[in-house]
Amino acid sequence: MVFLMIIVFFALLVLGFPVAFALGIPSLGYIILDPTIPDFAALQTMVGGANTYPLLAIPFFIFAGNLMNESGVTTRIFDFSTKWVGHIKGGLGHVNVLASIIFAGMSGTAVADAGGLGIIEVKAMRDAGYNDDITIGITAASSTIGPIIPPSMVAVIYAVVASASVGRLLAAGFIPGLLMGISLMVMIYFIADKFDTPIEKKVPWKLRLASFRTAFWAILTPLIILGGIFSGIFTPTEAAGIACAYSAVLGFFIYKEMTFRRFWEAVKASAYSTIQLMFIVVSATLFAWILAKEQIPQHVASFLLSNVSNYYVLLFLINIVLLIVGCFMETVASINILVPVFLPLIQQMGIDPVHFGIMMILNLVIGVITPPFGTVLFVLSSIAKVPVDRVARATFRFYPPLIIVLILIALIPQLTLFLPNLLFGVAK
Repeated sequence: MVFLMIIVFFALLVLGFPVAFALGIPSLGYIILDPTIPDFAALQTMVGGANTYPLLAIPFFIFAGNLMNESGVTTRIFDFSTKWVGHIKGGLGHVNVLASIIFAGMSGTAVADAGGLGIIEVKAMRDAGYNDDITIGITAASSTIGPIIPPSMVAVIYAVVASASVGRLLAAGFIPGLLMGISLMVMIYFIADKFDTPIEKKVPWKLRLASFRTAFWAILTPLIILGGIFSGIFTPTEAAGIACAYSAVLGFFIYKEMTFRRFWEAVKASAYSTIQLMFIVVSATLFAWILAKEQIPQHVASFLLSNVSNYYVLLFLINIVLLIVGCFMETVASINILVPVFLPLIQQMGIDPVHFGIMMILNLVIGVITPPFGTVLFVLSSIAKVPVDRVARATFRFYPPLIIVLILIALIPQLTLFLPNLLFGVAK
């Protein structure tokens, strides 16, 4: 019966049902049809999936990101990035990536990056005469840095599902996120001549320092969040609340661009996003619980280990599966369903759960810029007023740097584990 549940799930996805319903409907059907499961099991499992203290960080990080968008932070970050790297060959392409790296330390999601900074980036690059292919492509590709560099919402969710340390997960994403940014900037540099990209006029150091002073309080945000977490002053969940308070102070008292109306819009947008996200979490929790009851994770691990003896071949297969899943399923749902499936396997392979977490998240976030269900593609299609298929073609050009970083992360665990081990000690 569990295989029928999985078939119904994919059928509902193909028919266009929201992910939460596609997960929840077959799961509830399974419980109703299985007489051995008490009726209250579904309710208990779903409530238990959401009733986890670290998950409180998610609505706070969402709210902080929305407050940043409403308080003028994004424009200051973009201006700062333009003054500092806009004169390099590739011009605003580099600015796009640097701004995404900085904003990633505030928003933690690809969609927030594309929807917030993306509006500014696309308009600025078009006004400067950039080809739409490079404009849209690099905006989409750079948005994938958001879920990797801490604080990352999906890293928090992975940590909860895998029973891993949230702090170690957040620290683990820092170096891979920077590598993604550097690799994209290198590619932009080498394709700049082909697209005849204009570059910004090199500004004097006086203006660069002035832009830094203007953006200082915004740039300080990730340092406060990460510094507090890694120094042990506050937990990741508490850091999310502090990020909200700091964002409100920036908007109301420092930049003075926040109004009560805009604040209320941020509250409503955050509540809507949180409800959507948690609906997926509870539905995926129930779906994963049924898979665990049927011992699907153990069967998958046993099958792979008995048929594939080479460590690197097994690692390759896992990455291929994750890449494919990311193309069809929302990241949060994928983590809730697949982590319990792969956890027994990676434990037997001797892979650190933190290392696997960053590898898994990167695979899945590549999915948000991949057809047919890449959410960032739809966001940028709306922003840039171009068809989704054109956004997908423009983005495809920037896959190689992301895939190269993914391969490096998979093969060199220390790229993810160096910072967690340095800050928190080697995991036992």
